Amino acid sequence: MRTRDMLPILETLDESGIYSLEVWGGATFDACHRFLNENPWERLREIRKRVKNAKLQMLLRGQNLVGYRHYPDDIVEKFVQKTIENGLDVFRIFDALNDVRNLISSIKAAKKYNADHIQGTICYTISPVHTVEKYVEIANELAALEVDSICLKDMAGMLSPKMAYELVKALKKEVGLPINVHSHYTSGMASMALLKGVEAGAEMIDTCMSPLSSGTSHPPTESMVYALNELGYDTGVKLDILLEAREYFMKIREKYSGYLNPLSTIPDTRVLVYQIPGGMFSNLIAQLQEQNALDRLQEVLEEVPRVREDLGYPPLVTPTSQIVGVQAVINVLVGERYKVVTRETKDLVKGMYGRTPAPIKPEIVKKILGDEKPIDCRPADLLEPEFEKRKQELIEAGIENPSDEDVLLYALFPQTGLKFLKGEMVEEPFPVAGGKIEGSFEVEIDGQKYVVKVAPEK
Repeated sequence: MRTRDMLPILETLDESGIYSLEVWGGATFDACHRFLNENPWERLREIRKRVKNAKLQMLLRGQNLVGYRHYPDDIVEKFVQKTIENGLDVFRIFDALNDVRNLISSIKAAKKYNADHIQGTICYTISPVHTVEKYVEIANELAALEVDSICLKDMAGMLSPKMAYELVKALKKEVGLPINVHSHYTSGMASMALLKGVEAGAEMIDTCMSPLSSGTSHPPTESMVYALNELGYDTGVKLDILLEAREYFMKIREKYSGYLNPLSTIPDTRVLVYQIPGGMFSNLIAQLQEQNALDRLQEVLEEVPRVREDLGYPPLVTPTSQIVGVQAVINVLVGERYKVVTRETKDLVKGMYGRTPAPIKPEIVKKILGDEKPIDCRPADLLEPEFEKRKQELIEAGIENPSDEDVLLYALFPQTGLKFLKGEMVEEPFPVAGGKIEGSFEVEIDGQKYVVKVAPEK
């Protein structure tokens, strides 16, 4: 969504009594400059000018910040500092592997620069090693870092009402911090999971305005507010103001209809069987289409859980969902498991993303790494400071007097960031309704780059 389509409704939302608006972080920083030719820092400043009551919130990928690799501690600290200076209140900080070591730097920086609220996050997934006791253990590690609340983040929509109740109950009893339940509607269970979470004592839930809710999104704000109020939970949220906002978002939905694949707007109950998040599912299809091998989708769906088990049961969230998915496709298409491995799979096995929830099978480590030994330290301990180096590179590239925000944009996204700062980016046109956006992403295998294209639907 373009910033210009966000600004007109902010003051209305701000009067509704909601606790916070998630306005930044995740993939929005990337999409903002790469596809919309907008400065993500400027977006945050413009939103902050208009929102006076609600807190502004972001999703931060721990040591990955808003990018796709681990960044050194000096970049992490500077990014958090500048984000707070530009008006952000609530940091929801997570790590794809639930390796709490990867959250230490960003939590420390948020404390140092007096962030309003720091939310330690647990990525929810299902596996033999992901027990209620394990989640409580992770939450206690987060509590030891003095976070203000715990977010139970269910990115694939697999959190059942029963598990939501049991987990929140256990977290409230054993950890005692405020709990925020976040669940996508992918499987169709999210509204039930949120309600059971509230019944178990959760103080916060994540929802989305109804015109953009459900499917791979979240439960609708208005109906959750109505249901909770009727059950005696005083949300403090004004339904009449939300209904005003709904009218605006209906128009936005129409304007952006070309981006909305109809399949992403309805629940996909296959996630209950395959445990594959919606975005990962469409990536698998795109890769197989590119190789004219869509008839092998079932084999790939069966291979994904095997790869995930081999690699220590990582939760399927960026970037581990892409790593597991691409490797599963390669295993099926090559015909021999792990004969060809991506650089990212090798890095995961080597420990460069952190500690996996379960140990990676020794025979898999041997096959992928050979005689190379995995690391056992925090991955960022191996990284040299980068901020001043990146600043110098920008100056040499012709960007005079770059601001700290400019340097961070370039450090996180060297290619597209530099193009943006040089004024070489253009805003992408709106796609035609009913089609899919064309695009592509690169996969590197043994130094050889392959481009996987996403073609519009015929």
